[in-house]
Amino acid sequence: QVHLVESGGGLVQAGASLRLECLAAGRTSETYAMGWFRQAPGKEREFVAGISWGGDTAYADSGKGRFAISRDNRKNWVILQMNNLNPDDTATYYCAHSAAPFVPPRGPYAYWGRGTQVTVSS
Repeated sequence: QVHLVESGGGLVQAGASLRLECLAAGRTSETYAMGWFRQAPGKEREFVAGISWGGDTAYADSGKGRFAISRDNRKNWVILQMNNLNPDDTATYYCAHSAAPFVPPRGPYAYWGRGTQVTVSS
């Protein structure tokens, strides 16, 4: 089992930045992929960004050029830096962890955190 805890959400104005952090504990190591998904009210959960064990990254089109994902393998920590936020980014953001090692950055993912709320006002 893997336990994920997110932090860093909040209420910001359009154009601001936020940094989301996720700490993984349990059956994890640097060989697993980690990522971020989000879910807005009335919408399905969608992929935001992912990073593989080797540091390969992938982003949804909505975040390209604005979001950056990184990881600290010594601390089992993954970070999502979000810049130039807009109201469409409002959602609950979930940290994700792959069930198997050596998974590409888009997954598949099997473990999820409880989420952190990001609200962007116009």
